[in-house]
Amino acid sequence: MNKILTPAERSALKARAHSLRPVVMIGAEGLSAAVLKEIDNSLKAHELIKIKVDSDDPDEREDMMGTICANTGASAIQHIGKVLVVYRERPQGAKKNVKNRNARSAKPGGNRPAAKQTKAGPVWTKVRAKKPRRNKARKPAAA
Repeated sequence: MNKILTPAERSALKARAHSLRPVVMIGAEGLSAAVLKEIDNSLKAHELIKIKVDSDDPDEREDMMGTICANTGASAIQHIGKVLVVYRERPQGAKKNVKNRNARSAKPGGNRPAAKQTKAGPVWTKVRAKKPRRNKARKPAAA
């Protein structure tokens, strides 16, 4: 079920993965059924994930990448050092996992302070008016 990606798609996914942190760590015990289940859950939630592998053997890490992709249906994006990047597209009907981090910012206007209407016009409640600058008396120019 691995989707064949074009080089342009792979490059775009590498760029997206650059700022991500590893969400799954594979320890000295290696790749177990529980780790594969966790990788599958992470792919359902995020589509694109980084996996950190605690192994010094590059061939073993390459084998792990193949096993992960075969068991989860994901596509291998990148393998740099001890970090693996895998991608699996969400099914069409699945919703994106978006959390409302700040319920207050969902109101119209976001985090702007509320305006009170007065006779002189609107007054912002949390913004202080700046004090007018005083011009210092200049010394007369020497003749």
